[in-house]
Amino acid sequence: MSLRFLTAGESHGPALIAILEGLPAGLPLTTVIIDNELARRQRGYGAGPRMQIEQDTVRILGGVLEELTTGAPLALQIENKDHEKWRKREIEAFVTPRPGHADLTGAIKYGYRDLRPALERASARETAARVAVGAACKHLLEQFGIQVGGYVVSIGEVTAELGGIPLAERPPRAEISDIRCPEPAAAAQMAARIREIMQSRDTLGGIIEVLALGLPPGLGSHVHWDRRLEARLGAAVLSVQAIKGVEIGPAFENSHKSGTRVQDPILLDGDELVRPSDRDGGLEGGITTGQPLIIRAAMKPIATTLTPQQTVNLETGEQVPTQYERSDFCPVPRAVPILEAMISFVLADALLEKLGGDSLAEMLPRFKALPQTRLSDLQMDGKSHVWWSE
Repeated sequence: MSLRFLTAGESHGPALIAILEGLPAGLPLTTVIIDNELARRQRGYGAGPRMQIEQDTVRILGGVLEELTTGAPLALQIENKDHEKWRKREIEAFVTPRPGHADLTGAIKYGYRDLRPALERASARETAARVAVGAACKHLLEQFGIQVGGYVVSIGEVTAELGGIPLAERPPRAEISDIRCPEPAAAAQMAARIREIMQSRDTLGGIIEVLALGLPPGLGSHVHWDRRLEARLGAAVLSVQAIKGVEIGPAFENSHKSGTRVQDPILLDGDELVRPSDRDGGLEGGITTGQPLIIRAAMKPIATTLTPQQTVNLETGEQVPTQYERSDFCPVPRAVPILEAMISFVLADALLEKLGGDSLAEMLPRFKALPQTRLSDLQMDGKSHVWWSE
């Protein structure tokens, strides 16, 4: 069994639609669970005016009966409340591509005579559907004691020092702040920096960290490139609009150090194989180690700015300034639940791949029986082998 999902819909169309296939039967699921995550996506300092328009709620169209998943595809709909202002309205042609968006590249690829089809579909509005899908996946992981949560590490040049805050405390502490940073002093500095950038009619990016706690060892695989969990997580994170970089653990910091300073020693504590550090970020050889999974994502400053940028009118060939389309000044805090959603999807898929089964009732006992990082679970025989004797 594996998970897959599709989304459909445009930024100002009637609705967003998502279909998630592969959820096991018997998972308790209500609209409240999904709506809570949708509400989180709409909160965050630096958000644009559309967040005052949309109050996202989900409608479950299929895959749930009496608040339990059936094993059939989960069908979800999120209405676009802003659609009424656009329905049957004559819209002026959009022919001036904005740098950093899919306007120009989308037109080249699909042969559009107007740029709006590209920006309507490429818009981060689509992430509302992903958050709805991710809410179901995150809820599935929670049935196994796996927690996924994120927070802001930096915005612009302001970086939080989080070393003194235990990993498990960081996501809940972050939710108290509209910056979604668990360190209050840094959050205040970040808010001040966002206010400055709003006054200067510009935008800011930042770094987000997402944790997965309680993962068993053995998810993912080393046997094929596309089954390595780093690859799957990296693709999911980089698929989010404006995310341009990803690392597992302190990967870029590790690149400046020698090998003996960046590995996680393996020690024995009774029957348990333990690690005093987590420099690999919870993954070795594409497989979870059982330690906290730590993923960091770099979000560029959003490309839509109040201050015009240089572009070309594709109809007349004239050099002109960009036209402003409503957007955030700093989307970093709002991106936290989006990244949580995508990471939850990948981890739920990896868990289903490991456990198999068509229902939650089948999966739970299999999870309890998984091998752990114990000597007694490895059963090494110590015998020599003859390889490739033919």
